[in-house]
Amino acid sequence: MPVAARVDIAGLEDRRYVSPTTITQSSPFFCLHFSVSIFLSEEFQAVSYPMPEIREIPVSGPINATVAAPPSKAHSLRYVYIAALAEGISTLDKLLLGEDQRHAIAAVRALGVDVELDEAAASARIHGTGGRLKAPADEIYLGNSGVGIRFLTAIAALADGEVTLTGDERMRQGRPIGDLLEALAPLGIQARSVTDNGLPPIAVAGGGFFGGTTALRGQSSSQYFSAILIAAPFAETDVVIRAAGEMKSRPYIDTTIASMRMFGVEVDVTDAGFRVAADQRYTACDVSIEGDYSSASYFLAAAAVTGGRVRVDGLRARTDQGDRYIVDALRGMGCRVQVEAESVELAGGSLHGIEADMSDYPDLVPTLGVVAAFAEGTSVFTGVEHLRIKESDRLAAVAAELQRLGVDAKDAGDRLIVNGRGGDGMHGAAIETYKDHRMAMAFSIAGLRVPGVQISNPACVGKSFPDFFERLGKLTADSAT
Repeated sequence: MPVAARVDIAGLEDRRYVSPTTITQSSPFFCLHFSVSIFLSEEFQAVSYPMPEIREIPVSGPINATVAAPPSKAHSLRYVYIAALAEGISTLDKLLLGEDQRHAIAAVRALGVDVELDEAAASARIHGTGGRLKAPADEIYLGNSGVGIRFLTAIAALADGEVTLTGDERMRQGRPIGDLLEALAPLGIQARSVTDNGLPPIAVAGGGFFGGTTALRGQSSSQYFSAILIAAPFAETDVVIRAAGEMKSRPYIDTTIASMRMFGVEVDVTDAGFRVAADQRYTACDVSIEGDYSSASYFLAAAAVTGGRVRVDGLRARTDQGDRYIVDALRGMGCRVQVEAESVELAGGSLHGIEADMSDYPDLVPTLGVVAAFAEGTSVFTGVEHLRIKESDRLAAVAAELQRLGVDAKDAGDRLIVNGRGGDGMHGAAIETYKDHRMAMAFSIAGLRVPGVQISNPACVGKSFPDFFERLGKLTADSAT
């Protein structure tokens, strides 16, 4: 039966589409391949490579392998933006080169920052401007990078003219930024939603800002806090952020503060919020980026659901990454875990349900939701309301796709409930990823146990883990030898 395929490539300016192609289905489980050219910006050369629209995950026996963790997404992004504001040349080694990082590099280049990128070495030399930015004639396109558009809404105030920031359809329709715009106003930053609906595109008046005191709801995105903190040293007076209520995703703010400190700027953490003294400046530095616990969670989950063993190198025991919680969560579900200074080793065991507050670890919810499906008993994940404004409505998406696999799962509004039966009753299905990288990667792990799991739009993993499927394939291949 002919199958019409149309592919939406995340990160393409103006949401351009590949022309529809008709491909013949030759088996119940098939993979659509074609060649596409991706243009992330004028600064990047087009890259052409085969990209499947649907990828079936081969079933695997117990995992038994050693892998290296990809570089930290959060650190890579923060270092790019802060290095661009620093005085001098910074070298970033082991830099993650996912879509968000490429958008970040293109954005700071558009603002007048020189970036020497060595793709082969995954390294960048960033010639910081000391906060002196140039307003580009064209708008800056950031795809679906929430960090990018939020950080730059504050940073762009340092430009010498108005800067317009925009993104893809999901960004323009489902990633609100109104709370940040309101919080920037008392600091003297004039930023507005062009469509006057609290969503991108965002127009930011340049010329600097005077600083002062502002407030944010603790329930607001942690990226709002981070955006103000990163720009704060360039204010004319001290910047004080008062947090109303308990903060969600607090570890991401801690990562921002640690990154600022790496480049020489101190942040005072108070009971009421944060304070950044004026007249501090970022100083260039050389840094090697640590491994990413969020991305490593898929390897650890693979060992958990297959009853195997994996060692992930490059994960630091002493880290500000909140998603190191994956270690505690999987241990709590019955896995055996050994943590060394630069690695984590996990062996699967008899899995059981867990109750966990995920307020600080939202990116782990899809991973743990999938693992919970293979556990015995009920798992309840609370503190998950803010998942609705991620790359997708991630809370609804996880519940819906678990149900598609035959799992008793429920989006209960403020919590995710998964009634695990040790994997019994699960069956193959075509998983809708909603163009969300974490959905694609988490549900690929289910395919290691359940025959016939197909991942739609697998290219979306390029946002944070471009070679995920190659690495997962090598993981299973190494385990079979």
